[in-house]
Amino acid sequence: MRAVRLSVVTAAATAATLAAVTGCTEKSTAETDDHVVAVTATDTKCEVSKKEFPAGHVELAVENKGSKVTEVYLLFPDDRIVTERENIGPGTSQKVTAEVKAGDYRIACKPGMKGKGIRQDVTATGSGKVAKRDPRLDKAVADYRAYAQAQADETLPKAKVFAAAVKDGDIEAAKKAYADSRIGWERTEPVAESFGDIDPKVDLREDGLEDGQDPEKDWTGWHRLERSLWQDKKLTDRDSELADQLITDLTDWQKRVGKAEITPTSMANGAKELLDEVATGKVTGEEERYSHTDLVDFKANVEGAEKSYELLKTVASENDAALTKELDKQFAALNTLLDKYRPNKDSYEFTSYDKVGKADRKELSDAVNALAEPLSKLAAAVVVK
Repeated sequence: MRAVRLSVVTAAATAATLAAVTGCTEKSTAETDDHVVAVTATDTKCEVSKKEFPAGHVELAVENKGSKVTEVYLLFPDDRIVTERENIGPGTSQKVTAEVKAGDYRIACKPGMKGKGIRQDVTATGSGKVAKRDPRLDKAVADYRAYAQAQADETLPKAKVFAAAVKDGDIEAAKKAYADSRIGWERTEPVAESFGDIDPKVDLREDGLEDGQDPEKDWTGWHRLERSLWQDKKLTDRDSELADQLITDLTDWQKRVGKAEITPTSMANGAKELLDEVATGKVTGEEERYSHTDLVDFKANVEGAEKSYELLKTVASENDAALTKELDKQFAALNTLLDKYRPNKDSYEFTSYDKVGKADRKELSDAVNALAEPLSKLAAAVVVK
């Protein structure tokens, strides 16, 4: 679920990971490179070094000078997300690379990672087209879109089995179908933001609701039904309505995949953001707090991120061979670790997460963080030099 993150990587850990990208270097680069926009975030401001930059590849060089953890977004005017970076601790810096066409955009900083953020209007100038890119990257985007479409196509019938069980009032059958119905969605989460408002409709947790929203009226999707099945242990007419709504929303998702705005850098950035979410909101057990099927989501997320990486790897390895070597190593290590909780490697059955102890959760978190750090450099490695 990518609409809200409830936990934060500690500032100390983030600072250690990001020590190589301090603010002074970023500011000087922003002054000499038209494609770099320095973003200075505080608890009350979001300052940008320039309001116009050439279309093509843009780098946001973000420095958090506030006292709160922040997020920085590059948005289309209608609030669709071009790229984002979350969990930027106080006193730390991060670089985010994106690919943009000529047009109007907004840069938003979200102190405390809440609300709509402090916004600055910016413009990408040029002919309306991005700079020519390696045709292998165009193929990577096409292949990832085909992958996402296949996941959506495979998810819908599984979700219908789940929804039918809910509508029949068969709690045990619905529980059995629940995790399996989510795998395809979780695999496509690296580009979930490109599907518009589908994510909060189908994958929102209760504490992700906006102020003023009513959990009984405004909360929809898998996790609302998860609560009914495992915590409430009963199914009502409202649950039947929610099951129908879930199928409607997933059908909408299936249709949107072909039109989604996907770029090589959005694939790379999305994979990194997803791994951050796994480390801060899924390893903790917050995602599947009632069903404890977290490891199913976890594995599907890693598969989706790895698919994105594998499609970008050929170009990335030419620009940064050391990076792809490290990514190969860390993906393999994380998959090996996850297999400890998977008795049958040919199935998607994992240990119930409430049976995974604190030390083991820490081991999983460390493995995800070890992967997320080099993954943060993948977007820059696919930019044409």
